[in-house]
Amino acid sequence: MSIPPPPGPHQPQEPQGQQYPQAPQYQQGPYYGMPYQPWGQGYGSFNRPAPVNGFAIASLVTGILCFVPAVGLVLGLIALSQIKKRGERGKGMAIAGSVLSSVGLALWAVTLSTGAASDFWEGFKEGARDNSSLSLEKGECFDSPGGMEGFTYDVESVPCAGRHDGEVFAVVEMPGGSFPGDDKVTEVADDKCYALQGSYALDAWALPDTVDVYYLTPTRQSWRLGDREITCVFGHTDGRSGLTGSLRNDETTLDADQVVYLKAADVLNTAMDSAPAEEYVEDDLPGHKAWAGRVADALTEQAGMLRDHRWPARAEKPVGDLVEDLEAARKEWALAAEAADVDAFYEHYDTGYELIVPEQSVTARKALGLATTPPSYGDSGDGSDSGGGDAGIEV
Repeated sequence: MSIPPPPGPHQPQEPQGQQYPQAPQYQQGPYYGMPYQPWGQGYGSFNRPAPVNGFAIASLVTGILCFVPAVGLVLGLIALSQIKKRGERGKGMAIAGSVLSSVGLALWAVTLSTGAASDFWEGFKEGARDNSSLSLEKGECFDSPGGMEGFTYDVESVPCAGRHDGEVFAVVEMPGGSFPGDDKVTEVADDKCYALQGSYALDAWALPDTVDVYYLTPTRQSWRLGDREITCVFGHTDGRSGLTGSLRNDETTLDADQVVYLKAADVLNTAMDSAPAEEYVEDDLPGHKAWAGRVADALTEQAGMLRDHRWPARAEKPVGDLVEDLEAARKEWALAAEAADVDAFYEHYDTGYELIVPEQSVTARKALGLATTPPSYGDSGDGSDSGGGDAGIEV
């Protein structure tokens, strides 16, 4: 499994290494040979017994263990031929090995014809996955011997209340087929894990700035055993410092009012995150105008969701004031979407942006019992030079 930590709080630039699960260890079986007893009737060459044929021994051993039964049968036939020509011992062993191998062949034929071999192999793979120390479920916390950096061969599930290296927030099943390669697996992990983190931690403000996304991924070796799971994980940004307490905040831990508020806020977050790739408005005015239109639509939807919900008394006024700001911001973003030139875009963008800065929602959040410290998104500027530089705002 690989755990490539991303370099920043938003999206990783490159995975930092791969971690591989411990490959199954195979112990060599015991050596099967005949004990060599001293001959007790003198030392002359005529008193030495005929040697035991080696193929006879191999045939018997192979027949007893029932692996590769066809080989045991062939070895037995070769042994009988050599024993007859050379006068060697071991005829009984050769015959026994041939008979056992013939029985083994018959059993293999029945097994293959009934599909039992396939069932056995599938059961073996399923058991390997179920018993794997790297098999983690959503909501589990764990420790990794080397933290969240470098290579890991084992993880240990631990209580989330105490210190731990990572917390699983999603598990993604990749489609079957041949192994797509490490680069493709990493690409899928990036896309899926960053998209799913919000469903586990609805309130991004509640996530410490030192938390980022990591993932455990299948390797070529584990893929052969049926491993198709990408495990999305929250961990400390330096990969070695641990976390304390669960980061989960969703429908299982929040009340209904908090969930409605956060889902409404996510509508705007999604639109803000869709800013054009060109950072400066001058470089792509049409792209920024289209983005402003998406933000205006999101503000309409968000305000409607907040207005239609029945809030507790303590939150009615704070949420009502926020709705007024959102509706005023919607008008400015809609005008920015229709701007005739760059200057007109900036004029409406600046005004609309100021109405949805995170600080505008602190009072409503406090009334609802949500986190009130806006997350750090890095240098955001003052909003006067770029329409796309402040994507990711949550109110």
